[in-house]
Amino acid sequence: MKIDELILHTVSMPLVAPFTTSFGTQTVRTALILELHATAADGAPLVGWAECVADEHPLYSGEFLPAAKIVIIDHLLPRLRDVEVTAETVGHLLRVVVGHRMAKAAVEMAVLDAQLRGQGVSLGSYFGAVVDRVPSGVSVGIQPTTEQLLDVVGGYLDQGYVRIKLKIEPGRDIERVRAVRERFGDDVLLQVDANAAYTLVDAPLLRRLDEFNLLLIEQPLGEEDLRQHAALARQMSTPMCLDESITSAEAAAAAIALGAAAVINIKAGRVGGYLEARRIHDLARANGIAVWCGGMVETGVGRAANAALAALPGFTLPGDISGSDRFYTKDLTEPFVMQDGYIQVPTGPGLGVEPLPDALAEFSIDTTPVVI
Repeated sequence: MKIDELILHTVSMPLVAPFTTSFGTQTVRTALILELHATAADGAPLVGWAECVADEHPLYSGEFLPAAKIVIIDHLLPRLRDVEVTAETVGHLLRVVVGHRMAKAAVEMAVLDAQLRGQGVSLGSYFGAVVDRVPSGVSVGIQPTTEQLLDVVGGYLDQGYVRIKLKIEPGRDIERVRAVRERFGDDVLLQVDANAAYTLVDAPLLRRLDEFNLLLIEQPLGEEDLRQHAALARQMSTPMCLDESITSAEAAAAAIALGAAAVINIKAGRVGGYLEARRIHDLARANGIAVWCGGMVETGVGRAANAALAALPGFTLPGDISGSDRFYTKDLTEPFVMQDGYIQVPTGPGLGVEPLPDALAEFSIDTTPVVI
């Protein structure tokens, strides 16, 4: 196909409740939605959608939304001008631009969605999905008090979520995990996520988490601290999971070789796209490493892609693919609804979903058309 135009929709969507991590508190999700228009080799018009998962501020990652928009317009799209592209060649064409994986992932996904819609093939089928629904876990932000945390966790368990992930940070960790275990028992699938809030000096504290029979501890140390994660992993019985440290298949291979990761959280935007995410899945599976699909507070556009990815056979742990109502009163797409602890994988061509025109109009705060 040849790309004709890319329309960048900046949307601002209020969250149903504040979401607090060690990075800060989020009350609104500002996202970049890509609407790609292209022409197929046979002259047929194609349309593809994607979501850039970069946050508004560079806290989780060095990438952030305003910069991603500039990179897409000024540096990525010009390299796709007057070129026959496929999703499989986008990464190669954009390789000369250093970094900016979230921006690249969004462009690649928009091309892939358009490509698959033109072929009448679903994203799940393209990836090699082996199930038609995926287990739904929920990420619980840091709450002001332990009692509030227990109320929130209880509410999600009542809704049917099959796995609970607790965000932790120094001072709000051991006792809160203990309280959840004591209130809800050992049968609840429970894991914790530190978002790089600790250092190796905190190893004696973190080892206390071993008594709670957790599925894993996610990214306790800094994103560049692979050797320190390996050292911590040797001191703990709780499986070590890496998130921010895994930026590519090469990074995943290094983490596995060092013994820094028994589990990997795959976020397609963080690693540069869903094709790279699939490569990491294949690498981890070949090495006996469990993977699961993390979330970035996506709208239904990104949620659809995550559900398709999580349907691959190596995703043996529940991911952060919750129902739309976990974060939004109204989603950009038809809402994803959790049923019996699972989310259905869309079966329509491409992503299988697209933004509803009225929702896109309601939440858009800026629309930037770019003719290629």
